[in-house]
Amino acid sequence: MPGTTPKARALGAELRKAREAAGLGVRQVAAMLETSHATVSRWETGHRSPKPEDVSAYLAKVGASAEVRQQLVELARGADGPHWLSVGMPEQKPQLAGLLEVERTAAYIATVSTLLIPGLLQIGDYARAIMRQADVPASEIDTRVAVRIGRQEIVTRRNPVRLDAFIGESALHADIGGPAVMVDQLHALLAHAERPNVDLRVIPMQSDWHPGLDGPFLLVESLDGAGVVHLENRISGLFLHEPADIEVYWSAVEKVRKVAMSAEDSAKLIAEVIDTKESTI
Repeated sequence: MPGTTPKARALGAELRKAREAAGLGVRQVAAMLETSHATVSRWETGHRSPKPEDVSAYLAKVGASAEVRQQLVELARGADGPHWLSVGMPEQKPQLAGLLEVERTAAYIATVSTLLIPGLLQIGDYARAIMRQADVPASEIDTRVAVRIGRQEIVTRRNPVRLDAFIGESALHADIGGPAVMVDQLHALLAHAERPNVDLRVIPMQSDWHPGLDGPFLLVESLDGAGVVHLENRISGLFLHEPADIEVYWSAVEKVRKVAMSAEDSAKLIAEVIDTKESTI
C-alpha cells in the first residue's frame, strides 16, 4: 500500500519531530499549508507519502533549518519504492530513524543472529565494545549505545511486542568486551527469556544449513499486519516490504525455528556458559 513503507514512516517521524520542536499542532500546520489536518496526520504517520515540494513547504512553515529541509526533501524522493537501500553513515542515519519507527509500531518481531547477540537484546557494555572495535568515532559511541538500549523499550514496555529471538550458539561463547561483560550479557539474555512475550532460542553450532547462515535479519509485523524486513552490514542497510519478499523471510524464520533448540534447553545452555565464563573471571 502506497505510503506505508519504512521510508515513508521515517519521513513522517522526522516531520512530526520538526513540528513538535516548533511548538505547533497538526491543525495549525494544516491551516498554514491550506490543507486538511487529516492529510498532515497521514504524512506524519507514514500512511501517505508527501511529495518533495509538500515536504519543503511543510518544513518552511515549521521553521526547520536549511540542512533539515535538504535532508528530508531528499528522503521524500522514492518514498513509495519497493525497497530502501542506504550506503554509508549519512544515508544510514535516516534509515535508523525508520527502523525505530517500524519497531515502535510492531506487534511481532523475529530476529535471527548467528554471530552476535541481537541489537534488541544487547546490554550497553556489549554494544559499546562492538562499536569501539568497529572504529565508530568516540564522540558518537555514547549516543549510539543510548539509541540501541532505547530500542529495548518495546520489549519491556506495557503491552510489549512479541519477540522471537534466535541466537547462534557461537555468539554465547564469544568474549566481546571480555568475560565479565559477556557474563553480564548472558545474564541479561536469561532475564529476557523469562518474559512471557519473549521466546529465546539458541541455534546449535552443529546444525544443518538454515537461512540464518546467510546473515542476520529482522522481520517485523506491524499492528496493521504489514510486514517489513531489515538487513544490515557494516556499511549498508536494506529495508524490504513487498509481500513476496516478506513471505520468503516468514519461511526463513520457520526454517530457523526447526533447527533451533527449545526455549528450555536454550536457557539451560546459556546458564552453563555463564558458569564456565564465571570460573575464568
